[in-house]
Amino acid sequence: MLNRTIEKDGKELRYGYTTGSCAAAATKAALLMYLNQKKLATIEINTPKGWTLDLILHDQAFDQKQASCSVVKDGGDDPDVTHGAKVFSKITPTDQAGVQFVAGIGVGTVTSVGLSIPVGEPAINPVPREMITREIENTVKQHQTGGETELPKGWIVEISIPEGVELAKRTFNPKLGIQGGLSVLGTSGIVEPMSEVALKASLKLEMSVLNAKGFKEIIFVPGNYGKDFSESLNLNLELLIKTSNYMGFMLDEAERMAFEKILLIGHLGKLVKVAGGIFNTHSSVADARMEILAAHAGLLGASQTVIANIMAAKTTDEAVDIILDAALPDYFNHLAEVVKKKVTARVYGNIDFEVVLFSKVHGLLGQSKDAEELRKRLCTH
Repeated sequence: MLNRTIEKDGKELRYGYTTGSCAAAATKAALLMYLNQKKLATIEINTPKGWTLDLILHDQAFDQKQASCSVVKDGGDDPDVTHGAKVFSKITPTDQAGVQFVAGIGVGTVTSVGLSIPVGEPAINPVPREMITREIENTVKQHQTGGETELPKGWIVEISIPEGVELAKRTFNPKLGIQGGLSVLGTSGIVEPMSEVALKASLKLEMSVLNAKGFKEIIFVPGNYGKDFSESLNLNLELLIKTSNYMGFMLDEAERMAFEKILLIGHLGKLVKVAGGIFNTHSSVADARMEILAAHAGLLGASQTVIANIMAAKTTDEAVDIILDAALPDYFNHLAEVVKKKVTARVYGNIDFEVVLFSKVHGLLGQSKDAEELRKRLCTH
């Protein structure tokens, strides 16, 4: 366990360590056990973040041909499907110079372009590969300075996460083109609890895969509501990307990747914020939903009473009822056009957008003028 914490929103949250750190630690320990033919109880490694980890080892096994052990993943207080899973490393000497990586059970294989690892390779990301390689090189160097006998030219490293086949179903991996298990991840070696950076990286990665496949027209939804509604419209879910609350970040990345058209489908409660120029839609950042809804009602001729009732509404569904009862002309199509204008301005007009607004209670509320045409192009056939 890593006994370091950070305070967020008044709560003390504990850091964890990545599957990459687990794999590097297990590999270093397995190599030492192979070289010395002795069992180890713990192992110490350095992380790219600069922190040292002293990790407990499990399942130690070694002989004259190979060695292996495992480290239990600790995600700290970050919600992480791999928390508590064992990460195994088996190291085998070889006459081929360097380090060869092999995907054991529960570690995926890359089958799609657009990722940081080539197609056909084990889904062990670049930083964990560097960590593992560095630990092997340093361990071998220290062993050689001790005047020991000549060592093998290279090493085969097989990383396994036995629970990974099932756990991968709860990750982005199947959609990203990583088959057979989990990815071995981590850029700092450390898991920061509730890390915004990590979430943004995973969202961007999914978009980069579609970009690498040559898709130029995609679908953005803030979350699962948008995904479910898109499915009800018979849209192609392979082209769908969740933005979470980071609408501005994802728009910026979409522009950088040169996407041409985006169909933005969202629950009114999220996209009404975008209509007000709010591009991080988390409630802790800003919540002007009723103010924005009321302002546009006023623009379309709502009475002072209707505006006051909208302002007093506790939910957007309640506000929708008020707006519908007021029979404001084309209100939600108007609001969709406002959202379209805001997101188009965010990317300096470099992407064409269409917008669809819905609510859980009322279903489809409104859409921008050419949304129907783009919807048809992005449907499954």
